[in-house]
Formats: sequence, C-alpha cells, structure tokens
Amino acid sequence: MDLLRVMRERPNICKYLDIALQHSTDHLLTLMRRHITSAEQEELLRTIRAEVPGIHIRTTLMVGHPGETEEDFEQLCDFVRRMRFERMGAFAFSPEEGTYAYEHYKDDVPDEVKQRRLDTLMRIQEPIAAEINAGKVGQTLRVIVDREEADYFVGRTEFDSPEVDCEVLIKKTQDIIPGEFYDVKITDCENFDLYGEAIRY
Repeated sequence: MDLLRVMRERPNICKYLDIALQHSTDHLLTLMRRHITSAEQEELLRTIRAEVPGIHIRTTLMVGHPGETEEDFEQLCDFVRRMRFERMGAFAFSPEEGTYAYEHYKDDVPDEVKQRRLDTLMRIQEPIAAEINAGKVGQTLRVIVDREEADYFVGRTEFDSPEVDCEVLIKKTQDIIPGEFYDVKITDCENFDLYGEAIRY
C-alpha cells in the first residue's frame, strides 16, 4: 500500500505496473505454484486501480500450460474481458528444461490448441487496447522521445515500457531531440499506437 500511495502522490513516479499474472483460475494458479487465488488476484487489481486512479497495468498471460482445460481457457478469456488490461501480452507454454513444469508435468495440450487459444486471447485484447487508446485522443501527454525514423519521431508515455508497449508517433514538423521530454497532443490512434504533435518544446 505504501508503494501505491507513492505512485498516487508523486508526479515523478510513473503510474504503470507490470504484473505477470500468468493465468486466472484457481486450478491453473495452483498448478503454476503462483501462491495466490483467483479471488485474491482480482482483489489486488481492484485495489491498485482504486488507490492509483489512471494507472496502466501490464500483464503477461500463458495459454496451453499442462492441465489447462477448455473451461480454464474460457474463464481466462472472461477474466481478460472483465479486467480490461491497458497493456497485455500472452504466449503459449513450451517445455523449458530445468523448470518445475518441465520436471513434473506432461506437455498435454496440443500445439494447434495452444496457438488457437493464443490467437483467441489476443483477439479479445485488441479492441480493449484500441478503446483505451481512443480515449487518449485529444489529451496532452508527457512523452519521452526515443528515436527518429523516416516519417516520425517515436516516443513513449509514462504508461509504456520500451519495445513491448504502445509508441507515440510524433509528426516531424519541429526540431525534436531524442532523449528529451515533450508535451504531445494526441491527434489519432491505432490499436497499439498513438499519433500526436508536440505543442511545447
């Protein structure tokens, strides 16, 4: 709770948390040895959002872990719909030598099922991400510029980690210096990127 208070009160702390939840059902959380229940997980997310208004939460989820049933997967899909993560990645389980799953479980979910589940989960997340991005159009956001490309300067808001999250594409109408912060008015969006114009520099 102290961390959340600091995030809420200090303007120099990003309102962004990356929590690798992995899954959402008690069955899978137990198999994965996550030491948290589904109810506790949802309560944690509700608490974070209540304590830090406007926070963006990133999570990573896994499909196809040994023992994952269709019911587990459907509950995971419902979890993603309800939690509406601002940022979400997902991957399919693959056996990795030296891990607990490799040593104790049989890889019993076929590869084609894993891929179908992964594709389905990302299709659910895509319109959520698009709607969240659309809500930023018209806002002015503080952006750090990472690099210059042919048509745009490319930056990030406080809600985005490099290489994995959204980018802000800034029109090359001003002299902008990579590595510096700028106030950027968001003028348009795509599912996973924002477009904008620097308004103070």
